[in-house]
Amino acid sequence: MKAGIWIAGRYSFARKRFRVINIISGISLAGIVVGVSTLLIVMSVLNGFQKLARDLFTTVEGPVQIAPARGRSLVVSDSLLAAIRNIEGIQTAHPFAEGQAIITASGKSELIMVRGLTAEAQRYLMQTTSNRQPYFSEGGISAGNLLAERLRLYAGQPVRLFSPELISAGLQALSQPELMPVLSMSDARVQSSFSLQKVFDDRYVLAPVEMAQSILLFGRGRYSGIDIQGRTGVSDEALEARLRQWIAANGLAQELRVLTLEERHRDMFAVMQLEKWASFAVLMLVILVALLSLGGSLAMTVIDKRHELFYLRCLGLERPQFMTIFIVEGGLTGLAGTALGSLLAWIVCTAQELYGIVQLPSKSAFIISAYPVSMKPGDFLVVGVAAILFTLLVSLYPAGKAAAIATSRSLENKME
Repeated sequence: MKAGIWIAGRYSFARKRFRVINIISGISLAGIVVGVSTLLIVMSVLNGFQKLARDLFTTVEGPVQIAPARGRSLVVSDSLLAAIRNIEGIQTAHPFAEGQAIITASGKSELIMVRGLTAEAQRYLMQTTSNRQPYFSEGGISAGNLLAERLRLYAGQPVRLFSPELISAGLQALSQPELMPVLSMSDARVQSSFSLQKVFDDRYVLAPVEMAQSILLFGRGRYSGIDIQGRTGVSDEALEARLRQWIAANGLAQELRVLTLEERHRDMFAVMQLEKWASFAVLMLVILVALLSLGGSLAMTVIDKRHELFYLRCLGLERPQFMTIFIVEGGLTGLAGTALGSLLAWIVCTAQELYGIVQLPSKSAFIISAYPVSMKPGDFLVVGVAAILFTLLVSLYPAGKAAAIATSRSLENKME
């Protein structure tokens, strides 16, 4: 087996009798390099857009949330908040109230999402977004800029907000007058508009948590959940694991559950993952085309070296060793192409990340000026393993052909 590997190394770098074989081998190697680097660059760019979307979501929401195990609200006491904030790796824990509401203004009505923030959570949001002015104050709200443009909301404009449940409660009140006290709408005024992320800009309203609790019919002390932010250096996966462990250790599994950002926005992140792996499948075709050329060059090498194969057979090499020669030769080419392609992709992505060389077509239409990139070791590993695996598979046919030629009687008779 060692002899087969050594001979494969010699065949890989030795000059062939027919120069066309060297040319085809060079084209195959270049195709693998280009295919691997292109695939990794595209996957890194898609990772960058996914990371950008994630960062935009986490300006308003925490990457990890504690939500009620049942129902739509839970009681958050000071002792519960203190216990959560004492968990290792947690930086902030802010309760919030969020749900559907109907907003009416200037004769127009629309179903929106109202998100109530505590004063501490609003200060954290201002710090994150570098906003010096408060988004809202007592009795005021902040509307997403797309929503504000659609409903023509302006600063100081009075609006009314109420839960859709009031509609059904109003119908019941016709026969049950005792329900009349709960049929109240919250009057507010538009204090500002914000631009954070399209999902929020299009249908979200930020309000004081007390106002949101009144709108959503939660009552004092009840919240939709708790936003959790981790300290620098603590991954979201580690944060999620610690929270799940804490909930299980304190016997709160029947009351609380942990939700990640991907679980809360499953549809959007699932589409982004689908785009990434669809690009992987399509661009692998480029690598496969190069590998077919590699298979052709290996087959021509077999013909070029048929006399040497016979001599090696006379020296005692067996059929498995002949196959090893050309499988290893193909594998070395695939390994070299994958390594060079990965290095090229790393250089290009690093340059893009540091200097933003490739700009987006319209800077005014995006919140960033250049294509974002985010390199993940797992992507490099998957692409590298796939490329080398396909290389070995393509090498099987010329390897079998070499073994058949080396052990054929016709070659033996010709040499005699």
